[in-house]
Amino acid sequence: MGEEANSTQEPPNETMPDNVQALLEAARYADIDDMISLASTGVSLDSKDFEGRTALHMAAANGHLDIVDYLIRNGADLNACNAEKNTPLHWACLNGHVEVIRNLIMAGADVTTLNSHERTPMDEAVSKGKMEVVDAINASVAQVELDGVRVS
Repeated sequence: MGEEANSTQEPPNETMPDNVQALLEAARYADIDDMISLASTGVSLDSKDFEGRTALHMAAANGHLDIVDYLIRNGADLNACNAEKNTPLHWACLNGHVEVIRNLIMAGADVTTLNSHERTPMDEAVSKGKMEVVDAINASVAQVELDGVRVS
């Protein structure tokens, strides 16, 4: 009966909009202390805002390598899609964050995911003329294959 009574009360801490917003802002502005604090109170690192964005989307888009690495180490969904079906890798590619791109791919991010415009992360990089991103994707995929992390 306790479960039923709970359903009419406030949502659990991890899904409260203020906490989700605080988590995404911590990722966006590279505030690792706030991120760790929020996670320790039970806020899920995969929480999404109303546009489907996660902390990993925000950190990847802004090139915050330390936040990206923290999220990867703590099991964040590497292939979470926002409302436009963009993954964190799409955003890192659009913004040219080569080190973030390498770390996401090495951790297992899918380079073939299509967004709502039917574009892969590589397609987005090409559309923006970011050849250093294309090179980083190709080098990272080759390294993953060499390391035997993924079998094609």
